Amino acid sequence: MRLLPCVAFLFTAGFVVAADDFKVESGYKLIFNGKNLDGWQTKAAGKDGKAEALQGKTEAFDGRFKVADGELVIDPKVKGDKYIETVMPVSGDFTIRFDFKPAEGCNNDMLFLGMKFDIKAGGKDNVKGVKVGEWNKMEIVVKGGSADFIINGEKAGTQKAKGDKGAFTLRAEFGGISYKNLRITEGK
Repeated sequence: MRLLPCVAFLFTAGFVVAADDFKVESGYKLIFNGKNLDGWQTKAAGKDGKAEALQGKTEAFDGRFKVADGELVIDPKVKGDKYIETVMPVSGDFTIRFDFKPAEGCNNDMLFLGMKFDIKAGGKDNVKGVKVGEWNKMEIVVKGGSADFIINGEKAGTQKAKGDKGAFTLRAEFGGISYKNLRITEGK
């Protein structure tokens, strides 16, 4: 009789762990593995600047970007307007999905195909649907030369692409933010 509560606890504990595990949907591939910055590089500065490959590294720009607990974190204590970008370019029609948790005062950007989308959290400039200090879901659907930005199931904006191929870039500008489960439709 005493074994039943232990068995029930083990079963419940296993279920909780399994519920927290993220599985990539069919047709998607990860662009951030949660362990390091493989597949990312620093964005080249100026005409003569060179991008630094971040393969095997867990941080960039003295910790401005860092990998911690499966998340890509922009640390607001480390100052500087810095960029990292995917080595693999994006083009054509594709979808990018990820989870993000912005801190109060977050104003960090995503740039790709000549478009810029600010994730602003807190204050009067808060982007529609963004919850400060909580995990939010972002879906970017690029089709026919325009992108829909969908946050927590609600469209937050649409933009026309100004290019047809390029890196997906994250900009550390102001405030903290964490990203996880970054993925893109396969074949792009």
